[in-house]
Amino acid sequence: MSNDNATSTSTSTNININTGASNRQVRLAKRPEGAATRDNWQFTTEAVPEPGDGGVLVKTLSLSLDPAMRGWMNEGKSYIAPVEIGAVMRAGGVGVVAASRHAGFAVGDVVYGTLGVQEYALVPADQVQRSGLVKVDLGLGSITQWLNVLGMPGMTGYFGLMDIGEPKPGETVVVSGAAGAVGQTVGQLARIKGCRAVGIAGGQAKCDWVVNELGFDACIDYKAGPSAVREGLKAHCPKGIDIYFDNVGGEILDAALARLARHARIIICGAISQYNNANSAPAQGPKNYLSLLVNRARMQGMVVFDYAGRYPEAIAEMSAYLKDGRMKSREDVVEGIENFPEALNRLFSGQNFGKLVLQVAAH
Repeated sequence: MSNDNATSTSTSTNININTGASNRQVRLAKRPEGAATRDNWQFTTEAVPEPGDGGVLVKTLSLSLDPAMRGWMNEGKSYIAPVEIGAVMRAGGVGVVAASRHAGFAVGDVVYGTLGVQEYALVPADQVQRSGLVKVDLGLGSITQWLNVLGMPGMTGYFGLMDIGEPKPGETVVVSGAAGAVGQTVGQLARIKGCRAVGIAGGQAKCDWVVNELGFDACIDYKAGPSAVREGLKAHCPKGIDIYFDNVGGEILDAALARLARHARIIICGAISQYNNANSAPAQGPKNYLSLLVNRARMQGMVVFDYAGRYPEAIAEMSAYLKDGRMKSREDVVEGIENFPEALNRLFSGQNFGKLVLQVAAH
């Protein structure tokens, strides 16, 4: 992502709006109890707006569907304000500039930013920086890769592993949700850095892909039985887990805590197994937390936005891995903004295979 001129404004006009075009949007109608349904959403249609001085209008191409979106729907204190009732659902995405009154963006520029679940995103001058609107170079990766390895999931995996995990050659790295967007980056990066990579995923097909295509050393199918994870970690991590990258929480986190090596590092990235708890019940906490004491280990949470100023260094490194074949990416693309509710729920049923992307329009 390039930040060139991203915060400058101008009164010059660079407008190219298809007059009469409409903007379909998905808004949060009510907060869900447990899993979200179509009733939690309101579909609206408005005229496409024109940007004011210093603003940008972006035509949405593809949106990133992420587990964090379920948390954004809840009321309460978190690392980011909840989506308000009646507001367009928050989502990061890639689009093309349709109209601009900003010196840093021209019509036709491909950009990434917080666009929301809508066909057109109006970014006022005072929101350009806050929305993270930046130009992207499709020479470094495809649109879907900019939502995966080169986007927020890739940045999460990179800084979580490298800054908090501090991998050293020969160490064993275990990542849950290994076939998902963050997990696939973590495992491949661990291998590139000289570590053993053990994944945990749901289903034999995902495990086979993680090992045969991504190059993990092993992958444990958590759906293979109630003791599958515990026995798999015992078999594949005989000397213990040096780094555990947690995307799921719950029982799998407990199983990993029971296999820690001395001075292990645990990165708490997400807890997808807990997000749809009925009646907003609290997430299940770790029962084996005393393993941290016994093994002099540490557990640390991470939020990717804390590293926003360093995204370019991660993008430069991982785009090179994509080009030379050391890193691969897989995206699961659902077409049509009208399919957003069902597409989002694929994350929580394990139906997605790879990074989940909603394609809103063709490029």
